[in-house]
Amino acid sequence: MIIEQIYTGCLSQGAYYIESKGEAAIIDPLREVAPYIEKAKKNKATIKYIFETHFHADFVSGHVTLAKETGATIVYGPMAQTRFDSLIAKDQQEFKIGDLHLTVLHTPGHTMESTTYLLSDVSKKNIAIFSGDTLFLGDVGRPDLAQKAADMTQEDLAGILYESLRKKIMPLADDLLVYPAHGAGSACGKNLSKETVGTLGDQKKTNYALRADMTKEEFIKEVTEGLLPPPQYFPLNVKMNKEGYEDIETVIESGTRPLSPEAFEAAANETGAIILDVRHQDDFARGHVPQSIFIGIDGSFAPWVGAMIGNVKQPILLITPEGREEETVTRLARVGFDNTLGYLKGGINSWSKANKTIDTVEGIEVKSFKPLAEKENLTIFDVRKSGEYASEHLVDAHSTPLDFLNNHMSEFPIKGDFYIHCAGGYRSMIAASILKSRGIHNLIDVRGGFAAIKEGGLKVTEYVCPSTL
Repeated sequence: MIIEQIYTGCLSQGAYYIESKGEAAIIDPLREVAPYIEKAKKNKATIKYIFETHFHADFVSGHVTLAKETGATIVYGPMAQTRFDSLIAKDQQEFKIGDLHLTVLHTPGHTMESTTYLLSDVSKKNIAIFSGDTLFLGDVGRPDLAQKAADMTQEDLAGILYESLRKKIMPLADDLLVYPAHGAGSACGKNLSKETVGTLGDQKKTNYALRADMTKEEFIKEVTEGLLPPPQYFPLNVKMNKEGYEDIETVIESGTRPLSPEAFEAAANETGAIILDVRHQDDFARGHVPQSIFIGIDGSFAPWVGAMIGNVKQPILLITPEGREEETVTRLARVGFDNTLGYLKGGINSWSKANKTIDTVEGIEVKSFKPLAEKENLTIFDVRKSGEYASEHLVDAHSTPLDFLNNHMSEFPIKGDFYIHCAGGYRSMIAASILKSRGIHNLIDVRGGFAAIKEGGLKVTEYVCPSTL
């Protein structure tokens, strides 16, 4: 028996490979399916099933491609409807993988088709649950993503989730392993743990949503409290997961076309493409194509692309570190951004050699920023999340979370310098690039962000533990 979690940190997502007696199953695969096929081939196993816990909103599953490549059957739980061939299982239906059994536990609430899969061995001893977004470590799935304003509210879904947890999951044994679809960093829940595997017994003790004496009313209130609006791209990913999508190899072929500076500029003008620069923030600050948007490949790249660009059909042109073109296109495709038109051959150096305009982002070190902040009434914007700001922030700084920058555009002055910072410099550079793309150039980035600000001894508010907020 093999159970392997294949965790992708930038998406905070766990896919699973299960194998027994030459048969394999994949749960919640990512868009690029070659690693699963290669793993099965190496083990001389046949991928028999592809189990989906629900229609994912935060990434595009690899189910359609994997089924096409292997002949495996795509399985969803009750109430799912797809536009491609799939098996819609019944509650309590069993599937065999070698000597192993997977039992369908319909657990609606996060979405109505949400399903948990219970794994048992040849003797029918229960071993683990693959809980999707129904149960995380430390949290449960947010109940607002599948709501239909006309006939179902997030409170209705939260009530359904309460019943699913208490009737289908909490009665199971404490020693059962819990394999969720996400860990900390995912927007599919509020308080996810950094751990990616746990036991059900631990969750019963520590997960606020599994308190034994919790009423349905308390559950609904606590689960729905403090939910921020989901990223714009979520419903577009759901649509792709329900209806299917273009083969990723086709997407990669289009997105990795090298373009000269002249062809690159012409493509941008003709298509209205966003120029997406994925280099390190320091490289972007030193020189970039005017009006390009920075989202670095080495940060939480795909989720920030989804949050800030939103429309998965938006044409995109790339500026990447050399040799990372295909990686960038692949990671965009994971969250549904398939309309990548090519990349700037030779990068920013070729742009400069072609005598084309280069823009920069002005920055300031904390050692120079501190005396200014102590002597003058500076205008400072903190683009960290609202919870980070509430926990501790620079005195007199304004909270303008990057996630909702569009809601704060009117707050940025068009005359006179102002300063922006995040925690370490990644998010503030995203904000700077967006502001500059909209004609706001009078900004100065505080290098090193809040970490450097604290270390530099500037006056900050009294620390409040995030768990008490």
